[in-house]
Amino acid sequence: MAETVEETYETEVRRKVIRRSIKIEETSSTTKTTTMTTPAKLYGRDLSEYDEIDVDELLNKLSAEEINILAKEVDPDDTFLPPSQRCSYDCEKEATGPLNRKQLIDHINKQAIEEPDKPELKPYVAGTVRGKKWIPPPPPVKEQEAEEQIAVDLGDEYEQALSLATQEEIIDLAAILGFHSMMNQDQYHASLLNKGQPIGLGWDGITKASKQKIYPMEPPNMTDPDETIKKVQDDDPKYIDLNWNNIKNISDEKFESLFEALENNTHLETLSLANVGLTDKVADKLAQALEKNNTLRVVNVETNLITPSGIVRLIKSLLKTKSVEEFRASNQRSQVLGNKIEMEITQLIEKNTTLLRLGLHLEYNDARHRIASHLQRNIDTSIYLVLLMSAHCFENAVCLGWGRPAHSVLWSRLRRRRRMGQLSRNYMVGYHSYVARF
Repeated sequence: MAETVEETYETEVRRKVIRRSIKIEETSSTTKTTTMTTPAKLYGRDLSEYDEIDVDELLNKLSAEEINILAKEVDPDDTFLPPSQRCSYDCEKEATGPLNRKQLIDHINKQAIEEPDKPELKPYVAGTVRGKKWIPPPPPVKEQEAEEQIAVDLGDEYEQALSLATQEEIIDLAAILGFHSMMNQDQYHASLLNKGQPIGLGWDGITKASKQKIYPMEPPNMTDPDETIKKVQDDDPKYIDLNWNNIKNISDEKFESLFEALENNTHLETLSLANVGLTDKVADKLAQALEKNNTLRVVNVETNLITPSGIVRLIKSLLKTKSVEEFRASNQRSQVLGNKIEMEITQLIEKNTTLLRLGLHLEYNDARHRIASHLQRNIDTSIYLVLLMSAHCFENAVCLGWGRPAHSVLWSRLRRRRRMGQLSRNYMVGYHSYVARF
């Protein structure tokens, strides 16, 4: 038989709770446990005796002063009571009148000025530290071991090359590796353009703000609309870029003449009509021309008066010939297209297999993500076709005995497109492994 006694004490109210438990162990396979707990007591009396006491009756027996004392010590914990009744602070002074904010602020300022400052234990002397100087504690041992393990063995050849490298060469290397946080903009662009590092801007130099470059105002567009319409109607083979940007007061008749001529044109590749006041009526004519033209690659109708339904009409027209690779139509009269229009545009874009770039402000993440994924898929497909054509040209060059010159030309072109972000690393590796067979 084993007996355990537990005693607990609580603060503020002297309460002693004694729990006794008796455990009886038998030799048989079964064990019987009996637990007896004594009731809790308060001031020597069981708490069960207070259950039948009426609290309202006790409060009626208290005087007003005793009730005030009890109210200060007990929080009613009722959110419906105003703070003035829940607060234990009780001001017994009578009100002196309505609040005068200016007079109160003047009194506070006057009292702050007249009250003397507390004397300092040690007078202030410039250049001296009063009191005990704070010394940072040493870093933990684990952090020291981690810093020691950061050292990387690069080999004797690389170690010697880096130890003998000048500061400008280190900066150029950081720019090539993309460590932008180790240099400022002047150093980074100077490394890319091979202009030489600015004087006084090394690792220990002071970074100063770059002087702003003043560019002249952009001259007005002096293109003659009548002359360009004539060139488009005549299908001039040298005229491949039409730019009417920022030309004001172009009549609807000129737009209609241009779009009618555009239907039969076979040489124009870029059509720029930004900030020319296009409306839905004229945009519908443009959509009809895009459905019949097979040579346009870039269409720009930004900053006009086209409604969301007009933009849908233009994007839908791109599905006929599928020759346009870049379409821009942002900053129209209605800045917000709406969920319905954006979903309709998304479905039209997902059906287009030739569009590579889209300039349009979309508000919803779903539409932006789906369109971006589809455009990236179109870009990868177009680059893959270019890669196949390059490989085919390389095979023909090998057959003619021009393998090495052709490889150098194609490789330089692919590297240039890689730097422009148009080629992924997988395509470069694939082309290099393909050429290695020859």
